[in-house]
This record gives sequence, C-alpha cells and structure tokens, in this order.
Amino acid sequence: MPIQEKNFWATTVGSPALAASPDFPASVDVAVVGGGYCGLSAARTLAKRGVNAAVFEAETFGWGASSRNGGMVLTGMKLPAPTLVKRYGREAVRKMYAASLESIDFVEQIVHEENIDCSFSRCGHLEVACKQSHFDGYEESAALIKSEFNHELRIVPKSELRGEIGSDIYFGGMLDETSAGLNPARYVAGLSHAAQRAGACLYDRTRITSVELEKSTGARKFRLQTSKGPVAAREVILASGAYTTEATPALRRKIIPIGSYIIATEILPADLARELSPRNRMIYDSKHFLYYYRLTPDNRMLFGGRAAFFPETENTVRRSAEILRRGMIGVYPQLHGVKVDFVWGGTLDFTLDVMPHAGKLDGMYFATGFAGHGVAAATWFGAKLAGLICGDPNHIPFDGIKFPAAPLGLRSSNTWALPLAGAWYKILDFFT
Repeated sequence: MPIQEKNFWATTVGSPALAASPDFPASVDVAVVGGGYCGLSAARTLAKRGVNAAVFEAETFGWGASSRNGGMVLTGMKLPAPTLVKRYGREAVRKMYAASLESIDFVEQIVHEENIDCSFSRCGHLEVACKQSHFDGYEESAALIKSEFNHELRIVPKSELRGEIGSDIYFGGMLDETSAGLNPARYVAGLSHAAQRAGACLYDRTRITSVELEKSTGARKFRLQTSKGPVAAREVILASGAYTTEATPALRRKIIPIGSYIIATEILPADLARELSPRNRMIYDSKHFLYYYRLTPDNRMLFGGRAAFFPETENTVRRSAEILRRGMIGVYPQLHGVKVDFVWGGTLDFTLDVMPHAGKLDGMYFATGFAGHGVAAATWFGAKLAGLICGDPNHIPFDGIKFPAAPLGLRSSNTWALPLAGAWYKILDFFT
C-alpha cells in the first residue's frame, strides 16, 4: 500500500467523543491554554480539588505532540546526569531525577485509576551507543545515578547486545527497566475523558488570541480573548508547548520548536518482531541527531528522528519518510523489503539549555521544554502546577533555574536558523 501521510496512533483511537461542554463561560477560576498532556492533567487535578477549570484547545484535544510522539514514557532528562550535576549541583539534580522517576509512577497511577486502555507497559528503555566513546561514558553515568539517586541502570556490553536488539551496528547499551511504553493517542484521549469526568470544562477548536492582566477594585484577573468570545480567569496555566502563539509572547520567545518525524511499517511477522526487539524495549541512540524506535502493540516497527529540524509541514513530512526509511534499514537491514505504511510529523518544545522549565511568567503559570520526554514529564508538571494554584508547597525542582531566551533565529515563528542548528548537531555527532 502507498505510505499514508497520517499519524498511525490516531487510527487506533476508538473511544467515544467527549460530552458537549456547557455554554461558553464568561469566567472561570483557572483557564488552561492547551489541551495536551500538561493541560489535561492540570485540569483533572484542579477539578478533583473543586476548582472551576476550563481547557481551551485551538485544535482537538491531544492534536499536537501528545498524540504524535513515539509513546515512550522515559526516566531521566535529555542531558546526561554528569552534565546536569556540573551545571546545577548534586542536590538540585537529585531532586530533578527523583521527579523524573515519580512522573513514570504518576502516569501509571492515572492509567489504572482512570482505566485508560492505552497498552501501558513497564518494558524499560535502552540507549544504544553509536561510538565506543559514548559507551565508555555510560559507566560514569550509571555509577553516578546509582550512588547519588539510588536508581539502578544496567550496562549492556556489545557482546550481550543481541539479547536486547537485533542490530550489530552499536557499541553497547545502557538499560533502564523503569521506563514504559504506551499508545500516546489513546492515553491523551483517556486523560481528556478523565478531566471531564472530574468536572473540568473542555473547549476544543477555541484559539486564544490574547491574554491581558486586569486590575479592578483591587482584584487581579486575566482577560482572555478567544475565537469563541472573551473569558475572565483568576489564574492561567500555559500548557501549549511548541504550539505556543503570540498570544503569550514572553513564553513564545523562550521556546525552540523542533520537528520530529516518524514512520511505521506494515505489521511484521511475530518472529521478525522478536528478532528486532527481543524484550520490546523503548530504544534510542546516543547521537545528538538521534533516532528512536520501538515496536507498536500490533508489531509494526515505529522509527522516528530529527529528519528535518523545521516544524512539520507537508513537504518536510514527505521528505522525512525516505530519510527515516534509510536510517531504519541502516539499523535493521532485515527490514529492507518491508513496506512503510505511515509517516507523520510533529513539533517538540525545546529550550536553549535543553531543560524543562516551570513556574510563573507574566503572572501566569507555565511548563515547557519537555524535549521528547513529555509523556511523563508533561503529565507530572500539569498536576504540580494545579497543586500550586491550590496552595500546595512548591516542590518543582525546575522552577527557579535560569531560563534563557532562545536566540532570534531559533525561537517560535522565527526559525530560519533551525537548519543551521541541525547542521551543528550533525557536526557534533561527527566529532564527539
């Protein structure tokens, strides 16, 4: 069959549509901008605690990165632990790492509490080394994570790697059994139903065009202009990620939108699927310009990467299909004659320091910069922001760290320099 320029995960969602929300409100306690993992998790938590919360999504719920990703629920952060310790110190990173582990548990808790049918599985993740020097660095990372964070990783030498992956091109691996996999589209659909059942109001196809802080008679409130009319809110949570618009320019200037692209093959024979991934891990490599891949629940090979750094368009999605196919065959020559059935793209929210950030900006709560770790992190951050609004102590270790603005050519809506960034990462991969 010809390749469908379509998100494979979207074809698996068969849950009933959300119930119609009440008439558009004149005011709410908390307005949540963005209907992905972060926004829906925040709304679910707020509603469960009796707060009148409404989510406003410009497209449909989960339309962005929340339904287009690889479905990898990963521990840790984008940067290696030794790098983080040098930058932030041991105590701060200890809290950050604990939060990343807690986020996996939190996703699992939601899946079980809300009975979300999304193929959640604690299958673990495997990072594979593209160079001997990368593998040599795994020992330092694993030792640091064990001694400082009390978390066990297993080093897999090249001689044992065939027990984890049906490829001979890597120099070894580092395995974390805590990570998980799921169907991201089913998970975000289940999260939206859970938020609505808890009492949150959900409004899709409702674009926020401006947000202004107003003060009248001493009371502070926000006035949001939307495509369906104005709404007032006591608090605002910005959960729009890479799709943040000029309605909130201060946050938009901080975000670097990077395209990520995925192909999915036809359904593979069971014996071939087992050969490619004997333990059904979530797998990614050690490059800056990385590949990530896994088996889907129905035994397709899902293979993704930064095939183009520009945010997704029809042209970049189409060009990415062949780039990723070549990359997939480079890893797995066994797939040379296998058909690719699906290709799609999405946009990730990176920050200049490649770190997640959360807190308040222009008086509004926000969380962003998940950089491919958003399934778990965004869910966790959304609940934590909701907790802050409800008066909980601030235990978010990423709040307060320096949050640099993106350079002009990399920030949202001004991405002429993104190909240069992609070329720079390729140079780094060559020399490091």
